[in-house]
Amino acid sequence: MSRYLLRRAGASLLTAVLASMLVFLIVRAVPGDVVAQMLGQSGDPAAAQSLRAFFGLDQPLWQQYLAWIGHAVTGDLGASWVRGQPVAGMVGSAFLVTAEIGVLTLLLATAIGIPLGIVAGIHEGGVVDVIVQGLNLLGLAAPVFWVGLMLLVAVSSATGWSPPMIYATPGESLGDNLQMLALPVVALVVLQAAACSQFVRQNVVSAFRQDYVRTALAKGLPVRLVFFKHILRNILIPLVTFMGLIFIQILGGVVIVESLFAIPGIGRLLLTAIETRDYPVLQGALLVVMMCALLVNLAIDLLYRVIDPRVRLS
Repeated sequence: MSRYLLRRAGASLLTAVLASMLVFLIVRAVPGDVVAQMLGQSGDPAAAQSLRAFFGLDQPLWQQYLAWIGHAVTGDLGASWVRGQPVAGMVGSAFLVTAEIGVLTLLLATAIGIPLGIVAGIHEGGVVDVIVQGLNLLGLAAPVFWVGLMLLVAVSSATGWSPPMIYATPGESLGDNLQMLALPVVALVVLQAAACSQFVRQNVVSAFRQDYVRTALAKGLPVRLVFFKHILRNILIPLVTFMGLIFIQILGGVVIVESLFAIPGIGRLLLTAIETRDYPVLQGALLVVMMCALLVNLAIDLLYRVIDPRVRLS
């Protein structure tokens, strides 16, 4: 186990270094820079050169990268070129908002999707299965931004209610916090619950076609007993993997709903940083999201042994 942990930690560290390089290059590939944003395309060349030197943009890319990553490993992500605030604080506050959306979405999506997928898989080809697959198809086909807009229009038209426009943390006001996040979470849940339901259904159907399950059913064992004793354990590992992928996908897909509902999360912060070419904020936000994805993947690998001791982590 310890050898496996060391090997996975080493692989994750290497991946983190490559991810940081990718983040740095992606940010630098964005057309224009903060100097052009400040001075305009027809700005004074001397002033532009002075600003580029001030921001360190006149240095070779490898020097800029080493300077940035050297501070980043100590937790110093620099200061925003536009706001002048520490990037670590900005990214940390925004990430907590996005993480709350992600956790709520994951909990609701799995609470809805897993039972629907199980019921549909057990009743393969029946009326329930057809209805669930139809709902899954609608959920997978509907774009998140469209679902969000329709929810906003439908709720406001039917009840006259609209979510608060100023974000409140759960500590400040749990009621206002849940009201503001309700519609964006539901918009994300529609897609993720459908994906989860379809995934679980496919695994349950596949498991019921295995010889050992057919033998157990042929012996007269109840379907419920066969499911919980033979099938559930075998679908847990792929399900945990899929849930991790869903959470990562949610973190990458909140840009739309955060912009639509004016939520100050990591997605909205990224969009603002792209518009203003605020390299430190953009680099810091992307790096945090990528590191979170790496940690989720590492946690999934470690959960394999907990769920099923037969999986050898050698």
